[in-house]
Amino acid sequence: MDTVRPAEPSYDSGISEVPLLGDTIGGNLDRVAARVPDSDALVEHARGRRWTYREFVADVDALALGLLEAGIGKGDRVGVWAPNRAEWTLTQYATAKIGAVLVNINPSYRLHELEFVLNQAGVRMLVSAQRFKTSEYTEMIEQVRPNCPGLEQVVLFDDATWDALFDRGRAGDAARLAAAQAELGADDPINIQYTSGTTGFPKGATLSHHNILNNGFFVGELCGYSEVDRVAIVPPFYHCFGMVMGNLACTSHGAAVIIPSEGFDARTALEAVSAERCTSLYGVPTMFIAELDHPDFDTFDLSSLRTGIMAGSPCPAEVMKQVIDRMGMTEVSICYGMTETSPVSTQTRADDSLDRRVSTVGRVGPHLEVKVVDPVTGLTVPRGESGELCTRGYSVMLGYWEQPDKTAEVIDEARWMHTGDLAVMDSAGYVSITGRIKDMVIRGGENVYPREIEEFLYTHPDIVDAQVIGVPDARYGEELMVWARLRAGAPELTAEALREFCTGKLAHYKIPRYVHVVDDFPMTVTGKIRKVEMRQQAKDLLGLED
Repeated sequence: MDTVRPAEPSYDSGISEVPLLGDTIGGNLDRVAARVPDSDALVEHARGRRWTYREFVADVDALALGLLEAGIGKGDRVGVWAPNRAEWTLTQYATAKIGAVLVNINPSYRLHELEFVLNQAGVRMLVSAQRFKTSEYTEMIEQVRPNCPGLEQVVLFDDATWDALFDRGRAGDAARLAAAQAELGADDPINIQYTSGTTGFPKGATLSHHNILNNGFFVGELCGYSEVDRVAIVPPFYHCFGMVMGNLACTSHGAAVIIPSEGFDARTALEAVSAERCTSLYGVPTMFIAELDHPDFDTFDLSSLRTGIMAGSPCPAEVMKQVIDRMGMTEVSICYGMTETSPVSTQTRADDSLDRRVSTVGRVGPHLEVKVVDPVTGLTVPRGESGELCTRGYSVMLGYWEQPDKTAEVIDEARWMHTGDLAVMDSAGYVSITGRIKDMVIRGGENVYPREIEEFLYTHPDIVDAQVIGVPDARYGEELMVWARLRAGAPELTAEALREFCTGKLAHYKIPRYVHVVDDFPMTVTGKIRKVEMRQQAKDLLGLED
């Protein structure tokens, strides 16, 4: 009699012959700079500024000593509020050198959010740009400062306060910095990154040297980085994508950080890749869509590109194929993760097939574990079945800053981080993200995953981008609505026309009832679609408040 073999569980661990790094961010930078002192470390394309590794470490050390002279030391929180500028990166490494905890502040924050973060993190010094786009940071800081009693010092870029910090550092005693570095451990908290906070105030994910240095290093390893690579970092530094997958992946390999501009602009991103002969380009899918759609795209020489990373939100298959075919990024990688896991948990490899790279978020990263569990029972589901993705290992945050109750909601007793994402693991360990647990739409008792419908809608000849949400419905509980961006010159897209396109290709309950054509989607500064905001706007548009 044949025996029935039990299905393989949805669990995988990342085996690696390359050991974890055991040093601090500052120590790692010093070692790499000693190896490649004359290689480019940092290039700010828009301003024409550049640093070799020797010059970069000299400025980092001067700023670090300046912070020490200003009374900032190990464990003190230093906020940084600015778009992508060289000063942001210098501040990142200078604070790491002395063990101060860098508090990343979202460049789009308004007054109440700024005040909350400054107080919740206990920021003693705020390093800031004077303005960005329509935000006058200097004025906003002055407005909140009376309500932030712990904020002792404000230092502004392009201002005498910034110059003074450097001047004090250059005149300081290098032995004092060496002594400060000697007091640091790799497991010390070094960074607080606030999550998006779609409901209520954001939470501060607290990360160590060990967390983010290793994550940046292994992301870079899987991208094949060395000192010959030049990485155009378009996503904002305040987010893990920019400062970990970007800056730390580069500096841990001796590669060059290329900053195209302060904020995302498709033209300047393409210009920077061409002018600096970048080998790698980063972005969320909406950024790549904008670059590919730029009217002058074909005029830029992108022949230096070989790799890059698409991450931050689900990557449409059609966009991925164009990035490979039209941008020459044959080794482009998909990464999946979250702020709380430093961020990357899974990543595709350069030798993965095109199908793997357009339909999955890759396999578990080195030295990490992932599993897919039943959200109700917590038991690991068989491979091929959907459940909640969990991850464990060096990357999991220390916790939410001074919020142990919130930490306990997402990190269980066995140190598994519960992501809130729905996923399926196949027989080879590749993971596909099928949506957020909270984004799942239940229509008439049927579970509908927006990602599946969005992928199908990308095959419509007139749709450039599509986002599907659930809206209230008296009969079915929820109905489907698509927000769509159309190609220039496309005819009007009606619900009837879309239904005709979908009929026979999608199950009837997966066909959107409502269509809303837009020029742009509500987004966070990192390019993530804010479906919470879309759902609220949809209620108003459709008169569904009741």
